[in-house]
Amino acid sequence: MAANTLITLTDVQLAFGHHPLLNHADFAIQPGERIGLIGRNGAGKSSLLKILDGRADPDDGEVMRLGGLTTSTVEQEPELDDSLTVFEYLCGDITESEDWQRPARVNSLIDQLELAADAPIAGLSGGSRKRVALAHALADEPDLLLLDEPTNHLDFIGIAWLENMLLNARCSVVIITHDRRFLDSVATRIVELDRGKLISFPGNFTQWQARKAEWLEAEQQQNARFDKALALEEVWIRKGIQARRTRNEGRVRRLEQLRIERTSRRERQGNVNLAVAEGQRSGKLVAELHNISHRYGDKVLIRDFSTAILRKDRIGLIGPNGSGKTTLLKIILGKLEPTEGHVKMGTNLTVGYFDQMRAQLDESATLADTINPGSEWIEIGDQRKHVMSYLEDFLFPPARAHSPVSSLSGGERARLVLARMFARPTNILVLDEPTNDLDIETLELLEELLQDYAGTVLLVSHDRTFLNNVVTQTIASEGNGLWGEYVGGYDEWLAQRPASQEEPGAKLRKKESAAAARNAKAVKPPRITPWELRELKGIPDAIAKLEAQQAELAGKLADGSLYRDAPDEVEQINAQVHDIEQQLHTLFARWEALEEKQNAS
Repeated sequence: MAANTLITLTDVQLAFGHHPLLNHADFAIQPGERIGLIGRNGAGKSSLLKILDGRADPDDGEVMRLGGLTTSTVEQEPELDDSLTVFEYLCGDITESEDWQRPARVNSLIDQLELAADAPIAGLSGGSRKRVALAHALADEPDLLLLDEPTNHLDFIGIAWLENMLLNARCSVVIITHDRRFLDSVATRIVELDRGKLISFPGNFTQWQARKAEWLEAEQQQNARFDKALALEEVWIRKGIQARRTRNEGRVRRLEQLRIERTSRRERQGNVNLAVAEGQRSGKLVAELHNISHRYGDKVLIRDFSTAILRKDRIGLIGPNGSGKTTLLKIILGKLEPTEGHVKMGTNLTVGYFDQMRAQLDESATLADTINPGSEWIEIGDQRKHVMSYLEDFLFPPARAHSPVSSLSGGERARLVLARMFARPTNILVLDEPTNDLDIETLELLEELLQDYAGTVLLVSHDRTFLNNVVTQTIASEGNGLWGEYVGGYDEWLAQRPASQEEPGAKLRKKESAAAARNAKAVKPPRITPWELRELKGIPDAIAKLEAQQAELAGKLADGSLYRDAPDEVEQINAQVHDIEQQLHTLFARWEALEEKQNAS
């Protein structure tokens, strides 16, 4: 273990059930790293955090920690002491720890997170409980901070605060999250838990996507070469006489080893197969709100708001926690009468509802009964599917079809709610924080389905990327009960919202971008020269050579043992990768410029 390495895992194994969660895995955490830990639901990410903070031990392998290392963990659903106030819980027993500076740190965090110091823990919302858990972990001032889905239940303000805090933190951080924008903002390395192995990719989520594609292609080619070699050896052994005559025992042993390796190879798990049972078309008008207002006591959540929602609209409702998004949703659906104003409902509306708290799930019911009680068959469009086959589409094997809902993890519950909702004919899908607990690959598939859905979508979410990729219109809380309508998703809302709410420098950046675009169009490129033509012809080969070097370096960085055994070499390779990226950027820009000159000639 390198001198400053915080934690090193060597040849670690951990198994629950048939497949190992960690299969001879290597992993190391260096000071100052912000590691995004990603992987499929059920891959073992939370179990890995328990090994890192010492709550669990691996079945085999070695875990080494730096002497005196302190860790703090924030779990998906934090367990807090409901008998205490916020301040009491955050301060703990100072006389035991003798940390006399802790109250000052706690008061600062309470102010930053806009918590009420004297509020009882027992009455807090999910978002406030998550903020308290984060504040408790930060007040500990750990060397290593472990966060399991920290953005769940946080609003945009809370997420922005957390991003800023992590970017300025002195500790190392390991973060399990599905929030792609969050990973792009904070991660310095992505580690994917895939089929029991921990594969490292330097950089943020967007950079991981590019390198993962290269890595998967290399893995596919390697497996193809292996399978070809195995097939040749199987042909040789079946010749029989020659194999026995030559007495090539070494080759026979090699074939046996190849067979063992092929049997132990774990293929990538398939994706969720999403399809929705679309109901009869609704009328063109879904709902029309006329000057509605709504209040609870003295608090006004909605003030004089009007809008019309039409068939095939995909609308995102955004705003801080407690701003009234769920209330507005209920009014739109006719589930709640507004205090003032009136709502005209459309005709022939059939609603599918995804509840962020999964309240519609019966803990004692089986998975099969949850999907379609009383029947073994499901109608999806013009397809008729057996419930077992349908559950397999959502990655539930037949053996689990009669397991109770209570046995499911958070990600599995989210998949089950989606499966149940999509099994019923609908023409309106209402999704209240659907991204919580879903893995990134399932999120991307859900995005595609919603983009193609023929009905109306109403979405409440704090996942900025998901909003950008799904919605065509945004209804946003603007404070004091006021709501505004904007075309597009999250980024379009940022660009269009009132100037008083704009981020500093946003207008200047837009003006500079527009000016640069105008200047680029105004300048006509000169004619291309013969030597530039020769240069243009050679650029593709130069790019291919650099990309091959890039793929080779990415393969080295994917080896988790490198971070443990040679952290200095990691820095050197990262520097090489950065240099190659700069060269590629320059080459692509030059290629584009020369082609433009060639086309203008």
